[in-house]
Amino acid sequence: MRKRITQLCILLCTAWISAVGYASELTEAQLWQALSSTHHVAIMRHAIAPGIGDPSNFTLGERDTQRNLSSAGVYQAKRIGDRFREQGITEADVYSSEWFRCLDTANLLAFGGVTPQPLLNSFFQDTSQKGEQTQELRQWIIQQNTDTPRVLVTHQVNITALTGVYPSSGEIVVLRVGEGSDLTVLGTIKTQ
Repeated sequence: MRKRITQLCILLCTAWISAVGYASELTEAQLWQALSSTHHVAIMRHAIAPGIGDPSNFTLGERDTQRNLSSAGVYQAKRIGDRFREQGITEADVYSSEWFRCLDTANLLAFGGVTPQPLLNSFFQDTSQKGEQTQELRQWIIQQNTDTPRVLVTHQVNITALTGVYPSSGEIVVLRVGEGSDLTVLGTIKTQ
């Protein structure tokens, strides 16, 4: 029985790794350089918003029913935007979950406009959406054709489902968009 479980784990891990590839470890400088070139995406967890999940009365579009950024989260989001600019990334197409903690993070990066993208919305409260939503997000990322850097602001569960990375608040996962349906995790940039 133990052998079968081990074999199943190996099979599942192999399938997962083939769905989201991993590059060899890159330095932070190399990750920033990758983000300034085409075919790379920054997918980041919203800045610090104390708590887990959302209150039971959560309503999309109503700020007082959601977890929101703390003052430390506001500072962190502004600082992340500064770090992008320090690395020479002065413009980006920014997409965000419709949750206020994500929209606020995205706006505080100060790249200009932010486009809400429902595929970045959290499925923490309804994990039945995880598989389909993650696949649709993967396809959407791959289909975006732009020379401008892309920044996606979303939630831990979404990032983990897509990449296998469990990011801390404000952490950036750098993805390379390859041929076909290929997404490769190049590494992460810590922001705390």
